[in-house]
Amino acid sequence: MQPKLLRPLFTRALRASLATPLLLAGCDGDDDLDLTGYASPACEQSALAVSGLSLPSQPDFVQLRQVGSNPGLENGRIETAVSSSGTACATANDKAACESALSGLTSPGGFRRDCQDLCSEYYVATTRGDEVKAHDTLDKLRSLLGPIDTAQEAALLAFGEGYYLSCTDLKRGAVKAGPGGTFSVVGTKGYACGPNTAVTQYLLEVTPSGEVKEVSSAVIERGDPGCSIGRRPAGLRAPGNVACTDALGRHFAVVAHLEAASINAFLRLREELELHGADVELRDAALRSAMDEVLHTDVSQRLAHRFGATPRPPQVEALPPRSLFEVALDNAVEGCVRETFGALVAHHQALHARDAEVRQEMTRIAEDETRHAELSWAIDAWAQERLSPAEREALREARRKAVETLRAEVATPLEAALITEAGMPAPEVAASLVDTLAQQLWA
Repeated sequence: MQPKLLRPLFTRALRASLATPLLLAGCDGDDDLDLTGYASPACEQSALAVSGLSLPSQPDFVQLRQVGSNPGLENGRIETAVSSSGTACATANDKAACESALSGLTSPGGFRRDCQDLCSEYYVATTRGDEVKAHDTLDKLRSLLGPIDTAQEAALLAFGEGYYLSCTDLKRGAVKAGPGGTFSVVGTKGYACGPNTAVTQYLLEVTPSGEVKEVSSAVIERGDPGCSIGRRPAGLRAPGNVACTDALGRHFAVVAHLEAASINAFLRLREELELHGADVELRDAALRSAMDEVLHTDVSQRLAHRFGATPRPPQVEALPPRSLFEVALDNAVEGCVRETFGALVAHHQALHARDAEVRQEMTRIAEDETRHAELSWAIDAWAQERLSPAEREALREARRKAVETLRAEVATPLEAALITEAGMPAPEVAASLVDTLAQQLWA
């Protein structure tokens, strides 16, 4: 199996499913805040963009970076680029040294620190000539932005202050120019799950000098007092279910739980690949996948909170390194079957989710998960060359059993909201997707 053949195969599977695209619908409910004249902030793959800025220092390159950390992570911290603008080291005298400094740039802290399942914070990296800098505090961010004279600068500053700005829902993320060079920004804080919880909408005024003032606030969603976190056994033997009345909240809470667990899984995979002599391309792809999962966890957490659930942090059992056969066996089941099918489902959601935010987020996640599936098949090809005939036959049998297990799982009925709003394939559609992969990939 050539990993790059997955994408055209996914296209054929989606066509064969005969799934009819759902009509797109706007958000329900009335807005108390008059949003006339407001626009969504500019975003890059569902994250706040750093384009549209008028920076006094005129850097060649600007990049917003997220740092994820968790005491359970073996490597402690993972950094990933969220959005970028410009050309790195474009005017550097020593371009190689500049690019090396940018690649090695890190920061011990950042602004907008938030700790739930994972701790996350942000900083902005820039290059200007040979200079490479990290702007990792609010004061440094304000200094970089200078006078706030564009809508995107106002949005970025509000984001830095800890407000969440949606890329698609105006009542949860919007900006417009105001009098005297000010900008009005709409953002939210909080989540709705459990007693005394709520999502609060804030109307902010951002002044040219970079001051962020709260003009008004209103609760737009109250938490369900009966929404609470369900128990699960130690390790990852259960999917992190939560007790919440909203099916979408429960779904995205489980997704966030598993995405967070995947961070450590990919870090461990990278170490095991190195132990067994895999080339640097495979090892780097595993590390990049871990970084992807940091962003996926953040997205899934936000969606879970929006729909009234709070994900449970995963408990990852520390295990000794596995043999090459054990790594390959796990990869055959979890990667070549389950992750591959999960990537296909993500593409289905990106096409069919009626909820605009879910649809937009799944577009990016689907691309990332497809790369993860491609990595699984690349690892499979690499490992197959190093295994005995008996071990290779064991992998084929494990994959066959995994497909049959998956076929039984997708036959389970789904709640209507998961099909319409989240774009999950209905059982008969999911069965068609499994059939296509079984015939053209897993056979």
